[in-house]
Amino acid sequence: METFASLAFRKQTTTSLGFYFDFSATYVGVGMICPHIINVSLLIGGILSWGIMWPLIATKKGDWYGTELKSDSFQGLQGYKVFIAIAMILGDGLYNFFKVLTQTLTGLLTKFQARNGNNSLTVTNKPPPLKWYHIIVIYISAPTLAFFNAFGCGLTDWSLASTYGKLAIFTIGAWAGASHGVVLAGLAACGVMMNIVSTASDLMQDFKTGYLTLASPRSMFKAFPDLGLPDSQYPAPFTLVYHNMAKLGVNGFSALPKNCLMLCLVFFGAAIVVNLIRDSLGKNRAWFIPLPMAMSIPFYLGPYFAIDMCVGSLILYIWGRIDKAKADVFGPAVAAGLICGDGIWTLPSSILALAGVKPPICMKFLSSTNNSRVDKFLGS
Repeated sequence: METFASLAFRKQTTTSLGFYFDFSATYVGVGMICPHIINVSLLIGGILSWGIMWPLIATKKGDWYGTELKSDSFQGLQGYKVFIAIAMILGDGLYNFFKVLTQTLTGLLTKFQARNGNNSLTVTNKPPPLKWYHIIVIYISAPTLAFFNAFGCGLTDWSLASTYGKLAIFTIGAWAGASHGVVLAGLAACGVMMNIVSTASDLMQDFKTGYLTLASPRSMFKAFPDLGLPDSQYPAPFTLVYHNMAKLGVNGFSALPKNCLMLCLVFFGAAIVVNLIRDSLGKNRAWFIPLPMAMSIPFYLGPYFAIDMCVGSLILYIWGRIDKAKADVFGPAVAAGLICGDGIWTLPSSILALAGVKPPICMKFLSSTNNSRVDKFLGS
């Protein structure tokens, strides 16, 4: 379980390259659930980025990007972190999109040719079950019903999303008529209506919980005055990403640091090449080739959670070597226990943080050179 002391440990190490084990039971449990290839890919991505690339690019400060830039500026090192990760995600996503599209079209073509070759097979066209005007009516009426459901959920703590879904089934079903596919039309209308209406009730529950607990967004800034800063305990990374991307959209790619676009293209192509290698090797031999999508995540967020998740995989592997039957049966239960236990600790941890209580013990691992400096300072 992540101790209160480890929170301070995490805060002190955010200014380093990010290689540390923060004793998070949640990530260890998630690592026991996720396939080993995901965890290993995260670790490889973290080593490649924070262990090799970012230290090398940091030595180019003053040449590739200005020395006066802030740590969260997209014109500096932050730009390399975010856009190279995005390039890998796009490369992996586009490859798999066209892969699935190609396989789908090939399968449809094969079936179409088989049907044309079999004259005894008769193909009957059913009319489309859900017309375009049915969709328009659903989306026009859904916001009003969503308000009704949110209001009722706030009063009674009971969501009637399923009731509004049944209303859509009867309404659209009767409107579509008794032709073939009317059942599908009703079910599709029910799914669309329930998704919209239930979202409104979930949002009302969040507001209601916040009101009953007297919670306020300002409380976060009072308890954590450095909230949102890159080197703080809670850096809020996506806030910085969207804020800087909005500024970047005004100036275009010319605002990116030197060689950033070239590196993005390189990693975009590398993601495609890695996927091609995985598919060419087949399922039996592709297990040791990392996944580009998973590798891209620690490029920006850091590899600290990857180490935790690999520890989870290691625990499950050793357990499986000792007793595979019990590991397969009880592994998910142990992982769930680690995640739940760490989540329960969040409440007392938040109370201690709001009260301004500092951890009594902090742990930090240093290189031998820095450790000698610390010993010399303590001895003085």
